[in-house]
Amino acid sequence: MERVTITGGAGFLELNTGGRAELPQSLRIALATGQVRLPLAETLRALLALLVDGQYQVSGPQRFEGPDLVPASDWPDDDDARVGYYRTAIRSGHRPVAVVLSGTRPLLVDGHHKISAYRAEGVTPSVVLISGL
Repeated sequence: MERVTITGGAGFLELNTGGRAELPQSLRIALATGQVRLPLAETLRALLALLVDGQYQVSGPQRFEGPDLVPASDWPDDDDARVGYYRTAIRSGHRPVAVVLSGTRPLLVDGHHKISAYRAEGVTPSVVLISGL
């Protein structure tokens, strides 16, 4: 578990505009493969910069057995190829990582197709959890 202070954050996620931020390829690959490196604050720097200024706690990857996730934007139509890729990875023991902003109703920031694959496989998803302090 790491504590992070955001200053100069974009506030994109607070606006919940339905827009989609493009994450750097290196972060997308790390999340897709489950190879998230510590310290999390450094690995997730581009994503954390989308938050409003404040104090946060970052933890994971960990199993997420909480309540239903609220998507940051509409659930995308399932891309069968992408969900299939994640399903195969999950069946072979890999754990792709989704990103969840905790709160009264946890917000799925990244990983809609990963969550679809976990649900289809009946496996508890692996997530990085960002919590406000």
